[in-house]
Amino acid sequence: MQKLLVALTVLVFCSMASQNALARTNLGLRSLGGNVGLVDPENASSTLGLGVFANMGNLSPAIRLAPHLGYWSKSEDFGGAEASVHDFSLGTRCEYMFHVSSPKFQPYMGAGLGLHFLGAKASVPGFPTIKDSSTKLGLDMGGGFITPLSPKTDLVVDAWYGIVQDMNQFTMKVGVSFDLPNGSESRAPSRPSARHRPRR
Repeated sequence: MQKLLVALTVLVFCSMASQNALARTNLGLRSLGGNVGLVDPENASSTLGLGVFANMGNLSPAIRLAPHLGYWSKSEDFGGAEASVHDFSLGTRCEYMFHVSSPKFQPYMGAGLGLHFLGAKASVPGFPTIKDSSTKLGLDMGGGFITPLSPKTDLVVDAWYGIVQDMNQFTMKVGVSFDLPNGSESRAPSRPSARHRPRR
């Protein structure tokens, strides 16, 4: 029941822009990017995380759709015994772009759902290796900011908390996104199009 309520909350967030939001959608692949950063999973030490993300356009003038892929793994040795865990995640977030006056700083917050393909392995010398895998639904909540590096390239910094059964995780990453030819069409109202961005 708790997961159902959480999922409903995310769906409401993604459709809260206005009653006629569906008539004003502007969906399509606008930009692609990659990121790297810190992942702090539950019951494991912090580790390096890698990701790929996209901007799939706007659900409303201020809310965009942002699918993402992520991967991290962690191994630890205990006097000859070794244990490892990894997570490959696939999800989509709705990101609300705050209205700001500066074209150099675009903050946002969001939430989303995703699937986490978890795997674990433990080995002890002289004993069979134990492996386990599972697929779990996760809820992401967080936000970040975007700042232009060039007319068609953005620096993206964000932090997310993922609620996943037995594997809650906090991530903080830095990435770079690259506009595709139609990328400027889905800019939030507070962000200028590429031709209006200040050149460095």
